[in-house]
Amino acid sequence: MSQHFLQSPEAKTLSLAQVFRMSDADAETTFRKLRWPQTVGEPVCPHCSGLNAYECRRPNGALRFRCKACRADFTITSGTLFAFHKLPLRGYLAAIAVFCNEVKGKSALALSRDLGTSYKAAWVLLHKLREAMAEEMKGRVVGGAGKVAEVDGGYFGGYVKPANLRENRRDRRLARNQTGKRKVVIIVRERNGGSVPAVFRSEAQAMSFIRARVAKGTVVNADEATSWDGLGGKFQMCRINHEEAYSYDGCCTNWAEEFFSRIRRGEIGHNHHIAGPYLLRYAQEASWREDNRRMSNGEQVTRLAGFAMKRKPSPDFCGYWQRHLTA
Repeated sequence: MSQHFLQSPEAKTLSLAQVFRMSDADAETTFRKLRWPQTVGEPVCPHCSGLNAYECRRPNGALRFRCKACRADFTITSGTLFAFHKLPLRGYLAAIAVFCNEVKGKSALALSRDLGTSYKAAWVLLHKLREAMAEEMKGRVVGGAGKVAEVDGGYFGGYVKPANLRENRRDRRLARNQTGKRKVVIIVRERNGGSVPAVFRSEAQAMSFIRARVAKGTVVNADEATSWDGLGGKFQMCRINHEEAYSYDGCCTNWAEEFFSRIRRGEIGHNHHIAGPYLLRYAQEASWREDNRRMSNGEQVTRLAGFAMKRKPSPDFCGYWQRHLTA
């Protein structure tokens, strides 16, 4: 029997032991190369784009640069997702490695124990990493001529606890007995390609999103739900009735179901509650993990850290616990 990729040596190219053996200088060099790949780690001023910056460390030894052109001070993380960071750079590299090594997600409580930080710090850091993952999906269009994309939806949140006594129980399937917080995650996934998630109140509201994110000429696979009937006017459709079969004559939504399997397992085993305003972040995380599941953990860490260095400070979580912003 062939060996699963995650069990192979090719999947394990970075260990936490390697990260914690790094010196502060090694961590600084790693982040410099991720931040400024065009200059092989040589600092570029984020204020004037000048190339004549020199080291001007803080009294506590923290790395800082000063631009000779505009005299502005900046650090490796200035203007990035990790701006105003408090942890040492090696701690952020370790957090990314821990996050990538967990194939179905990582809870903030567990990360806070691993790094010795508060729960709040770990919670915000994980959401920032999910924002970095979302960078890869920005503006993505899947499919194309001769390609197949699958569409499906899964509902999350709005749990209503049943009453204890039998005579007090109500039918929770009825709208009047629900909380109104339940939302659907829509996944559009190309076979052997990328995926794009989104969150809506119902599957029917996702029509314009799907039409915008699926390229012309794509064969769209979906189940028999009436919500997808509106796609037939633009795409060639292949429908599968799951009451009769999960796959028939090449028509299925198994790739979409793999995504939902991952996000469900992450909800059950790690995060427990992924509804509300953060549901899209968790969906983007599951999508990124599915798209990069055949990439080694070392490549995943480098890729995710690179996205974090390219992204501007978080609009949702920069200053969140100080109440500067409300996510």
